Amino acid sequence: MTKYAKLTIGLVAAWFVFSLAASALHLYRNGPNQPPIAVGLAVSLPIVAFLVWFAASPGFRQFTLSTDPRLLTLVQCWRIAGFVFVVLGAYGLLPPLFAWPAGFGDIFIALTAPFVALLLATPAHRGSFLVWQVLGIADLVNAVALGTLASVIDPHGIPTSAMTVLPLSMIPTFGVPLLLIVHIVSIAQARRWPAQRLSPVGEQLHSPAV
Repeated sequence: MTKYAKLTIGLVAAWFVFSLAASALHLYRNGPNQPPIAVGLAVSLPIVAFLVWFAASPGFRQFTLSTDPRLLTLVQCWRIAGFVFVVLGAYGLLPPLFAWPAGFGDIFIALTAPFVALLLATPAHRGSFLVWQVLGIADLVNAVALGTLASVIDPHGIPTSAMTVLPLSMIPTFGVPLLLIVHIVSIAQARRWPAQRLSPVGEQLHSPAV
């Protein structure tokens, strides 16, 4: 195991413990009509820190780009936990405006992740692989946006304050930014894959008639 692998594992573990402790101390908790500023910072700061480290450190960049894209894609299977959003939305504990798009989006990404990892995580399917990664990012961004704006869109509706306390607070403060970072790494890897060229037979089929 390289030093960057050990360092990354240590930082992710420390991040998890910090998010758990901060949630237990109610540092992310906010009232129904208050913007979730603390949660917003918890989502954005780890992503910014990763991007700065990725851009500034050639060694760390080489480590992240050398990880197995299939394994990174399979990590997204954890998003099957989005089923919880659907259930909580059905029982009126989260606003359906947020819970159902976020929940069903996560379930779709989780169920398709094994297929993408086994069949599409190769240079031959780079385009399809990138499209799926972008869909995964769009789902996360959409969930964060709807969770933030739900009280603005429907001021008298069900609040999303349950997302700022345990156990749900671990999703936006740890799960969402971590999975988004995994998507970013996967896209960076795929952009470096060599473009596939036509075989001699394909070149003949695509060449103009003489």
